[in-house]
Amino acid sequence: MWSGGSSAAKACRDLNYFTFESATPPYYTGQSWASMARISDTEGSEFDAPVETVWAYIQHPDAHGRAHKGSRNRAMKPINDTSFVVSWEQQTPDGKWVKVANKITVFPPLGMVAESMEGPLTGSKMFTVYTPKGSRTEVAVYGEFQSASVPAHQLEPMVRSAWENSFNEDSEGIRDFKISKAKA
Repeated sequence: MWSGGSSAAKACRDLNYFTFESATPPYYTGQSWASMARISDTEGSEFDAPVETVWAYIQHPDAHGRAHKGSRNRAMKPINDTSFVVSWEQQTPDGKWVKVANKITVFPPLGMVAESMEGPLTGSKMFTVYTPKGSRTEVAVYGEFQSASVPAHQLEPMVRSAWENSFNEDSEGIRDFKISKAKA
């Protein structure tokens, strides 16, 4: 996979970017001190659907939005053919609601990039890669997360918990989406 390629790919390989998985000490963002963690999840998580179904689900705002139960007041603003800003209110574990906005850029069928523009993870970036596995789709996630409000020792567990919750909600949402498509 890594033979040849661009200088950017070589730099990532040389830095071992995609396998670094520990939180780093707080750093200064220019405005405040923040926590940072580089995290990857490549443990073979799979959706029980082919990649075409996964993309149809992702691009269906009602089905995809409905699957994420801890969110409300979702809005989407297109930027161009492959990018948009999605905003919503997200319920925190303590029951409070926070405003979140992410810029999403899609690269079907490979994956997508999410850049946090507002909320507790502002400035964070995440890549989600979808790999076709016949009637299933493997999901791998790579990200660099920062937060001015979440302590360093809590950042990685918080992100991993959110990823697991999102994966479980999407798995259920994809199942329901497949059923609704079969009935149509």
